[in-house]
Amino acid sequence: MNATADIDWAALAAAARAAAARAYAPYSRYRVGAALLAADGAVFAGCNVENASYGLTNCAERTALFKAVSEGRRSFRALAIAGGTAKAPALPCGACRQALAEFCAPDMPVAVVPLRGGAPVVRALGGYLPFSFALAAPGAR
Repeated sequence: MNATADIDWAALAAAARAAAARAYAPYSRYRVGAALLAADGAVFAGCNVENASYGLTNCAERTALFKAVSEGRRSFRALAIAGGTAKAPALPCGACRQALAEFCAPDMPVAVVPLRGGAPVVRALGGYLPFSFALAAPGAR
């Protein structure tokens, strides 16, 4: 796994929780936030944005990733996701896992934290998506 000793997990979790507070979730009431740490130290936060046509909903993880990519970042060190409870934390969906795999190494640490309290549980991205669909993407890794 990438060196995680110098990652401020508390700050990354706080950024993810703050993003969750901005979520637009009038249908599910399930707020999720994500904070993506770029290789240069910049943090990109995102929240879930629901839509009455559920297929148009965007998850917090992809919101953060797309913000980062739109700002020119292509290399990432860590991700924190805040949502759910300690017993049932918000985990990245399949679409988010695959989108992250396009730009992030399989050993990139991903922390999940409940919305209120609780320590981050860290696992490598590849552990969430062991058989990602991968081509030689020009902008990846």
